[in-house]
Amino acid sequence: MTTFDDRENAFEKEFIHNQDLQFKVHARRNKLVGLWAAEKMGISGKAAEDFAKTIVIADLEEEGDDDVFRKLRGELDKAAEAVSDDEIRAKMDECLTEAKRQIREGDDGKD
Repeated sequence: MTTFDDRENAFEKEFIHNQDLQFKVHARRNKLVGLWAAEKMGISGKAAEDFAKTIVIADLEEEGDDDVFRKLRGELDKAAEAVSDDEIRAKMDECLTEAKRQIREGDDGKD
């Protein structure tokens, strides 16, 4: 192999690694924001974990965060929870920061 081939392989591996990290961070963020929404709706325990999984799955519908936001907005509306769009988006941002911290520190998010 040439140096160019080695460098190309290294860049490809780094790209794949970064994509994997991004996926993990967003999945963790979605779980955290799902647990927050579950708490707002009075859901706890296994039911809260199951609800959070539906938020994680919702993120697979389309690129970006709109699918997660719509899922959260719809579920909170069904539960008649008075939460503004701005509050949901702020919580998503807050959970993204926390998810990055957890992934970086190897924290599994379980206390």
